[in-house]
Amino acid sequence: MIVSVHLADIGLRAARDVLRSRPRPGALPGLRHAQTALTGDIAAGLPRLRPGRAALIAAWDDDAALDRFLAGHPLAGHFASGCHVRLEPLGVRGSWSGMPVEVAPDARPADDDEQVVVLTLGETRLRRLGPFLRASSRASGRAAADPAMTASAALARPPRFVGTLSVWRSLREMTAYAYGERRPEHRETVAAHRARPFHHEAAFVRFRPYAARGTLGGRALCETAAPGVPTP
Repeated sequence: MIVSVHLADIGLRAARDVLRSRPRPGALPGLRHAQTALTGDIAAGLPRLRPGRAALIAAWDDDAALDRFLAGHPLAGHFASGCHVRLEPLGVRGSWSGMPVEVAPDARPADDDEQVVVLTLGETRLRRLGPFLRASSRASGRAAADPAMTASAALARPPRFVGTLSVWRSLREMTAYAYGERRPEHRETVAAHRARPFHHEAAFVRFRPYAARGTLGGRALCETAAPGVPTP
């Protein structure tokens, strides 16, 4: 199993089309899950909306399935002007029924100095949306100010799906943000969710980025890929 994340500035009308065009597992060979979303910038307080920027998160059997999608599917065409990254799952906390994450038995653990990508996924309880936004804004503000987070996006598909994508310079620095004693905001948000859940289900998934293509706003989403793995 692999996961791909695609981001592109496509305009408001095309973004609406993308939200309506989420493919279902079985409709495409090798597709296990797909979620389309609008995006914003992670920041203290509410995310800063990026009108016309869309995202696709998808899980695939393998690279060949993703390659077939990129070769000619209309939805892939919407994202051709942007960027995408291919991700190898390394670990998951929580669960996401739409995309059960499988860590390969032979997956190599990330080195402390290795770049990592994190996806958070949540199916929000609407009555808990306000408390969730207040709690997460503190953690988001800390993340946005951390130089070790080299790229990020807030994700949302109304009315319930919320998520974040963050790219971290190293596993060590991501861990210091998420669990370090000097930076309690993320731990406090997790504790608040455990005490009274914000979401019906939620997952925190860590990945190794092993290939990337394209740019967004003139920048690559991931500057490097895993050693020995060519960029497609």
